[in-house]
Amino acid sequence: MTGRDFAALVPVSQRQLVTWEGRGESISLRPGNQEALDTLLARAGGAAQQRFAALLTERAAVEHDERAEELLRRDPRAVKHPGDGKVMVRVEEGIYLSGPADAPVWVDDFHIDVYPTTNLDYDRFVRITGHRPPRHWADGRCPDDLFDHPVVWVTWHDANAYAHWCGKRLPTSQQWEKAARGTKGRSYPWGDEPTAAKCNVAEAEIGRTTPVARYQSGVSPYGVFDLCGNTWEWCSTAEGGGRYELKGSAFTSPFERAAPSLRNAANATMQDNDTSFRCVSRL
Repeated sequence: MTGRDFAALVPVSQRQLVTWEGRGESISLRPGNQEALDTLLARAGGAAQQRFAALLTERAAVEHDERAEELLRRDPRAVKHPGDGKVMVRVEEGIYLSGPADAPVWVDDFHIDVYPTTNLDYDRFVRITGHRPPRHWADGRCPDDLFDHPVVWVTWHDANAYAHWCGKRLPTSQQWEKAARGTKGRSYPWGDEPTAAKCNVAEAEIGRTTPVARYQSGVSPYGVFDLCGNTWEWCSTAEGGGRYELKGSAFTSPFERAAPSLRNAANATMQDNDTSFRCVSRL
């Protein structure tokens, strides 16, 4: 419709509408106007709502890419993977202290995603391949308010399909643990202090996932985020009987479960609101 017709529908003056368009997100709407716009969007047809969601997702992708570029400029270890464009860091080959007993284990070098796979990352995969979207996506679309949260409600098979699509792999549990603890057996990615405030666990009482770049004080020695809390992450290490290891704990887990040395596993068909993944590569 024309600007004049839309202004009349809100209703505001056409001059007010021009002001909104010019100032964009810098403007703070009056509650009544915001409610009117929300009502119009809710009553719009499915096609209009999909266009609106697509525009928000495209804008989120640009913002996501800008953050990635900043990380590439800031950290000399960071590279961008050619398959899905995610930023990865190199974990050098060598021995690290593994498990609750800190047993020395050799791991070859690899690159690992700095952040878990987000809803926005997974949206590209779904759009290109036609893979089944997660159950919490309304109308099969990436939620615009969760684009930078880890994707959840994904089975091990879903995670493995994404990894194969972009030319990566799911990490082994040892690769994942080394990326989290470093070589010297840290209890947590940030050190040995049991600080629940450095991750999204049950004690935080957030009750949901958080953006993958939120906990900057909780990064690992390699600069990897969210290796404690937020979501459990699928690994490629099989436990037998169709089960695979999970690492990291989640927003639903008590902090005592967050130590990267601890083990967990689930059936490959399991999906939940607190389970996600990230990938590794040899590049």
